[in-house]
Amino acid sequence: MRSIWSGMAHPARIVPLAFLAAVIVGTVLLSLPYATPGPTRPPVLTAAFTTVSAVCVTGLTTVDTATYWSPFGQVVIMGLIQVGGFGIMTLATLLGMLVGGKLRLKSSLIAQAETHTLNIGDVRHVVRRVAITMLAFEAAFAALLTARFRVRYDESWADAVWHGVFHSISAFNNAGFALYSDNLIGFVDDAWIMFPICVAIVAGGIGFPVLFELRRRWRNPREWTVHTRLTVYGTLILLVTGIGAFLALEWANPDTLGGLSPLGKVVGGITGGVVPRTAGFNSIDYGQITPETMAINYVLMFIGGGSGGTAGGIKVTTFFLLAFVIWSEVRGERDTNIAHRMIGAQTLRQALTVVLLALAAIAVGTMTILLVTDYALDVVLFETISAFATVGLSTGITPNLPPAAEITLMVLMFVGRVGTITVASALALKSRHRHYHLPEERPVIG
Repeated sequence: MRSIWSGMAHPARIVPLAFLAAVIVGTVLLSLPYATPGPTRPPVLTAAFTTVSAVCVTGLTTVDTATYWSPFGQVVIMGLIQVGGFGIMTLATLLGMLVGGKLRLKSSLIAQAETHTLNIGDVRHVVRRVAITMLAFEAAFAALLTARFRVRYDESWADAVWHGVFHSISAFNNAGFALYSDNLIGFVDDAWIMFPICVAIVAGGIGFPVLFELRRRWRNPREWTVHTRLTVYGTLILLVTGIGAFLALEWANPDTLGGLSPLGKVVGGITGGVVPRTAGFNSIDYGQITPETMAINYVLMFIGGGSGGTAGGIKVTTFFLLAFVIWSEVRGERDTNIAHRMIGAQTLRQALTVVLLALAAIAVGTMTILLVTDYALDVVLFETISAFATVGLSTGITPNLPPAAEITLMVLMFVGRVGTITVASALALKSRHRHYHLPEERPVIG
């Protein structure tokens, strides 16, 4: 019995178990008759799908959040987003903490899996700082959105505050849930709505460790850690690339940005370059985007945001770390060096493992949905990448999927949100050093 409990208490197992517990509680709450306006209970699968999407801060939905769920149900969804986002901002950084050194107490190990600190320190202090940071950002963006909803759209103070708080939490946690039936399409050219949401998305997705380091050393980029450099510069590169590509490819598309004013197109283009990083808000109809834009979104969604943040995907650091590996190999260099630091072989293997497992999960999910539906490969691939990378963007097929496809997306969301954390943590925990080397052999590559 003791050995079983010891195995279950392993941090790499506690992470998915904690999220699974949140999913069970959320499903029960959303299955109550109070969760919908009508007298009947919601179907269990609908409640479970919405819960997984909220806890994993994805944003994919099979029903209209604005009309299907009652105020009670919407409050539950908002609470699940907050719980999931806070857990992600803390749990997702277990690997970085473990690499920093060994911990003596298992309880400290579990607690520090939620802090991304590279030393033992005061766990409660760091967790409290994460909570304060989240609440401060969410309150600031909620105030901006509330003012805009009240002044520009003449909503009552109660509605304006509710919409401001909900969308602020949804944006900072990269969830993509909205309280409007068309998501945010009605605000596509409203900079006072979309820009605060975009900033909240980037701030939440960049990760607490980076936010904390920038607060201390933002004037001295040369003192930044390799993690912060990869995250900040990588995020800037992907944002500029995504925004530029979206504007170029959708500027004249009459079904997306084509009918807007030049300023409206710029606002819509900036949003279109930010939300695939994994926010999931729809400010345009993604069922009408060009094939080229869809291909760009495949890449942006797959990469995602920063480690230790609320964004999903394989993470910016993983992608650019492997880019440096390729660059070093092309140049014939034996070591991979970034910012006058050598990256260890163990870290490189972990990054490669995360990417290959992500590709495998998406491939299996795509094949499964193709087998149970008649949808084309491009839209199914868009859906599965969006689910695994916890983006939440959809071409509109989610509500029409059969139960088998819905369950497949639920598994992808859960694995994409929790699986990469667990795999990275398990790899770090299982690292060992051999005291001997086997004879070397070089198979033919390429």
